[in-house]
Amino acid sequence: MGTTPKSVYFEDLSVGQEASTSNTVTADVIRAFADVSGDRNPVHIDADYAAGTIFKERIAHGMLSAAFISAVFGMELPGPGAIYISQTLNFKAPVKIGDVVVTTVKVAELIPEKKRARFDCVCAVNGKAVVQGEAVLMVPTRPA
Repeated sequence: MGTTPKSVYFEDLSVGQEASTSNTVTADVIRAFADVSGDRNPVHIDADYAAGTIFKERIAHGMLSAAFISAVFGMELPGPGAIYISQTLNFKAPVKIGDVVVTTVKVAELIPEKKRARFDCVCAVNGKAVVQGEAVLMVPTRPA
């Protein structure tokens, strides 16, 4: 599985600091997410059904993009040890098969007395936001 990613301690965070990942959404990824989540809405997995919707084709689950946000927090910034406190999500546009989702989290505020950080979160396809939100995480402090 490779090496464990490095944690960023609360003391090392600064407003404006950011991390990004890129994920290609494939039919297999959508199917796997449907299987794991139990959300088998036909707009995600049935091309004939999806053709009759406003989207005209299969789309990814909105929560798949949200999972990409979680992955950035868990693996990149702040990394292992950070604990999710809250997350808001606004779904702006559909994600389709073949889309490359670029997920960026950016430190918006630090709350030292609680060791919490507020992040702006954006998932974008071709530079256009498809999901936007805000998250609060509890971030580990540097060991004494």
